Amino acid sequence: MSAKNATITVGNKNVDLPMYDGTVGPTVIDIGKLLAQTGMFTFDPGFLSTASCESKITYIDGDEGILLHRGYPIEQLAEHGDYLETCYLLLYGELPTKTQKADFDYRITRHTMIHEQMAQFYRGFRRDAHPMAVVVGCVGALSAFYHDSTDINDPHQRMVASMRLIAKMPTIAAMAYKYNIGQPFVYPKNDLDYAANFLRMCFAVPCEEYKVNPVLARALDRIFILHADHEQNASTSTVRLAGSTGANPFACIAAGVAALWGPAHGGANEICLRMLMEIGTPDRIPHFIARAKDKNDPFRLMGFGHRVYKNFDPRAKIMQKTCHEVLAELGIKDDPLLDVAMELERIALHDEYFIERKLYPNVDFYSGITLKAMGFPTTMFTVLFAAARTVGWIAQWKEMIEDPNQKIGRPRQLYTGQTSRDYAPIGKR
Repeated sequence: MSAKNATITVGNKNVDLPMYDGTVGPTVIDIGKLLAQTGMFTFDPGFLSTASCESKITYIDGDEGILLHRGYPIEQLAEHGDYLETCYLLLYGELPTKTQKADFDYRITRHTMIHEQMAQFYRGFRRDAHPMAVVVGCVGALSAFYHDSTDINDPHQRMVASMRLIAKMPTIAAMAYKYNIGQPFVYPKNDLDYAANFLRMCFAVPCEEYKVNPVLARALDRIFILHADHEQNASTSTVRLAGSTGANPFACIAAGVAALWGPAHGGANEICLRMLMEIGTPDRIPHFIARAKDKNDPFRLMGFGHRVYKNFDPRAKIMQKTCHEVLAELGIKDDPLLDVAMELERIALHDEYFIERKLYPNVDFYSGITLKAMGFPTTMFTVLFAAARTVGWIAQWKEMIEDPNQKIGRPRQLYTGQTSRDYAPIGKR
């Protein structure tokens, strides 16, 4: 980063603040010494104009619809690679060689089993518990089962914890699903790839042989790639903030899972499917379109547009293709929900109201439809998102731990409460 200065005027005082250029993206102003020089903080609710860290992992240009992982466009990674290759890239900064890829795949595959005593941990939850509630608890519990990889100051232990989290998250997620539907847990198989293994753990039963559909496995692998990392979003920032305290990696990722659960973040595709269920049938769509266009109606169409992407979400283009591949493979023609989704897609891509406002179907819209077609209930959508995002959280956590400039997170506030006042005995209040 090259330094230059910005001058701000506070009252009669001019204050010089360093400015830094990234390799791409906006220039930033370093306000670290603003308090010392002016006695003032900045006010930025949601940190929408504040860079909380320096990172080399993911870059997003929302206006242009660009998403890069270590410089590689998401479209190329999803089209030509697989999820574990993307994991390697996010963790180590470069695409693996053939030998490195084989070694990485081997290590991940042979870490997929979880401690057998964790099965008892699952049985402590109510049978009808939301799978995300189970996953939050089980990920946090990993630190109780694998305390030989919780020393964040040991590079080897950080590496082992990273491998364990990436490998075990699909197993944890699949077990949450099986527990929820009352079926026996299915152990992972080392001769299957990452996505195929997950499908088998979710949908196989002991009484019959399960054959993984390669089209569905490839679709799920793409979904994992598309959700692997997304810069400093709410859950990633949560992981970094928790990690800044020195908390162990399992606790930090559990915090990320909890943040992801929110409907404004990872729960968006679940909310999108609920909206489709509310619409019900294609003939009811015009009514809901009219409501969406009415400024006085609080109803909003979920799954269209994106807070970051002001153009088309680059992940949505890939997910659209994947969605139609899955629907064609499964031959689904009589599902009212999917009929509603496809008609909504057609309208959004041709209606001037949507086009002018760039309210294109986003990745949540297509991934929700795809996952439903594959047989996942809506309660599992965010769980799959968490499994995919684990590598992004780990890469960001690892980068933060190794950053010599990292400090414990401590946001400031604009206080608007009562000023100092004296305590009054209860009889005089």
